[in-house]
Amino acid sequence: MSLIFDKDIPYIEEQNLLELTDLIPTPFYVYSQKNIVDTFYNLQSELNKDIYFSIKANSNQAIIKLLNSIGAGVDVVSGEELQRALQANVSPSKIIFEGVGKSKDDIEFAIKKNIRQINIESIEELKLIENIAINLNTTPSIGIRINPDINAKTIEKISTGKKTDKFGIDFDQLPLVCKLIKQSKNLNFIGMSCHVGSQMFQLKIFELIFDKMKKAINIFVSYNLSIKHLDLGGGFGISYNDDQDDLDLSKLRGLIEKKFPNPNFDISFEPGRYLVARSGFLITKILTVKQNASINYLITDAGMQTFLRPAMYNSYHNIIALNKKGKEKKYTVAGPICESSDILAKDIKLPEQKKDSLLIVCDVGAYGAVMASNYNSKCLPAEVLVNNNKYKIIRETQNIESLINKDIIPEWL
Repeated sequence: MSLIFDKDIPYIEEQNLLELTDLIPTPFYVYSQKNIVDTFYNLQSELNKDIYFSIKANSNQAIIKLLNSIGAGVDVVSGEELQRALQANVSPSKIIFEGVGKSKDDIEFAIKKNIRQINIESIEELKLIENIAINLNTTPSIGIRINPDINAKTIEKISTGKKTDKFGIDFDQLPLVCKLIKQSKNLNFIGMSCHVGSQMFQLKIFELIFDKMKKAINIFVSYNLSIKHLDLGGGFGISYNDDQDDLDLSKLRGLIEKKFPNPNFDISFEPGRYLVARSGFLITKILTVKQNASINYLITDAGMQTFLRPAMYNSYHNIIALNKKGKEKKYTVAGPICESSDILAKDIKLPEQKKDSLLIVCDVGAYGAVMASNYNSKCLPAEVLVNNNKYKIIRETQNIESLINKDIIPEWL
């Protein structure tokens, strides 16, 4: 774990966390660079495959640049994320663009930047890309995102591979897709991809995915379309508490080698959460200690506007109190937002807490700051990257004046 205590003083790597709280207003995110680097190298070593970081998990320029600098490509799901990747100096040849709702402008931009691959998610999108390519007199490299109709056995809101989900192209449509590709002179088909959901722990799910993708490959090969690149998605499960182990990567590698022995195409994966989740910590201050009925509330300055996952997914994140003195009590940690769902944790045991005490929410490096909002006109939090005993603010705390000044009042008011 990147967070350690020395004589009750918290450190991220070698950086004293209390020093940061004196300099940076709470709430704020802090990331361990070492954790990200070590996690990437371990994943790459275990799987021995190309890794494309799914930047929707954490799209800060510094995080993108860090992972790209140690060998990761990037997987983007919007034109805006594509621009972020390019701004971080990621080579276009290391960018894969998917996403179920690409606009015409998004596609034109991706084609003009000559990125590695645009993954198509519908028949309509296939035709749109072909028309754009004809108008630009070019031949972009494309892949087909398959919807394999597999239940990932995960949270419903992060399932992406069932037939009823909005993502990918239905298996039944693949013959038509093959025919359209064969007829086109402006599409360079190079491969396919799939992603069925996040937080997958069962090896059996991956076996189902791999078997279904092998069937898809056979369909394309039957139309004399060769596969150069097979993207098998991400979704590697990590445990946010002690109720289960992380996905066993060594067993996953064995399954890959069993299902795809000596492939004549590249295989890659596109993890997001797995690479960055455990690198991140959210530092928040207690604004109020109160009791309603039998519930002891800690009202913190971080809430669903800062960290949405608990409210949106009912997800668990370990919370550590910096004030460790006093008798243990059961608390519900709630944010300041005017919503009953603004709860970070329910019925957790902590030493007795007081106003202005600090709490640390763990494992927030993925889907944390990237999902923060200005709800209730709250400002976005700062983000900090720690490298050994150094730190850098990689996104400043938002200023309320700058936020208000974005509003434009019509001249008739």
